[in-house]
Amino acid sequence: MSKNTRSVIQFVVLLGIGILLVWLSFRSVWTEKERILDSFKNADYFWVGVSVFIAFLSHALRAFRWKYLLKPAGYSVRPGNALGAVLVGYFANYGLPRMGEITRCTLVTKYDDVPFEVALGTVITERIVDMLILIAIFFVTLFAQFSQLKDLTATYIYNPMVAKMQNIVANPTNFIIVTVLLILFAVGLYLIRKKVTGLLKGKTGNIIKGFGKGLSSVKDIEHKFQFVFLSLAIWASYFYSLYVCFFAFSGTAHLGHSECLVLLLFGTLGVLFSPGGLGAYPAIVTALLVYYGVEEIAAFSFPWMTWTSQFILIVSMGLLSLILLPVFNKSKEKDVVS
Repeated sequence: MSKNTRSVIQFVVLLGIGILLVWLSFRSVWTEKERILDSFKNADYFWVGVSVFIAFLSHALRAFRWKYLLKPAGYSVRPGNALGAVLVGYFANYGLPRMGEITRCTLVTKYDDVPFEVALGTVITERIVDMLILIAIFFVTLFAQFSQLKDLTATYIYNPMVAKMQNIVANPTNFIIVTVLLILFAVGLYLIRKKVTGLLKGKTGNIIKGFGKGLSSVKDIEHKFQFVFLSLAIWASYFYSLYVCFFAFSGTAHLGHSECLVLLLFGTLGVLFSPGGLGAYPAIVTALLVYYGVEEIAAFSFPWMTWTSQFILIVSMGLLSLILLPVFNKSKEKDVVS
């Protein structure tokens, strides 16, 4: 099976999950559709506009931070190209998950002569930094909302898992199926170990060395304080982009920073389940808001408002960037042709 075929299958599966979650979400509140429409009509769109502006600022900060990683590797990207590549990358992620990273690196390779593997190495470094910050957010959230997280874990994870395991153990057929699947998984890992070792040699090995050069760029950053500050500012922008949207609906206006931390943490994880978080993000955030006592209509409307506004931002700016990047780099393309 080719890589493209696997990517298409992955996209179809994840998109199917997203559509299923959207259908389940809308089905549960379909009888209240008039109230939902009124909720959107009566929303304060000033705060939605502020949220979108802060979100755009986070993308600009990400593009600016990227330049700090590329410089130690010996390469420079023009600010407009960096921002355009970031926006197009986010846009591409709505098509195929993780395609955004490939698209983003391809653009700077084309317009600023950054080797693809080096660009990808710096993007992977970004992801590692973002993951560390997300882990830090988890511990901050754990400290601020310990009892709430404990109840959430018991309600949505532990209790359902225990019930499922009890069902498997009580049913011999299910127990045998699960055991066989685990054995097959272990055998599969054992069989592919040589293939993984082979990838470390030859052309793939050179690519991995390029990754290493990009990854090592973080220790060679000249202005480490600025890099750390920008990293924190990006996530602060994510946080306040979500937080100010609380004021768009009367049903969520009373929520504070602690609740926003929980929504940011689990909402970010929800984006991994489907393209751009379609269906998964609203479903997770709705469940959390209901847990916090938000009325059902506001709990449903809030995540769909935040998700849709971000979707419009990314699609519009991503398409605009696709149009403008060739225009801004026309002189370079002419030089290449001549």
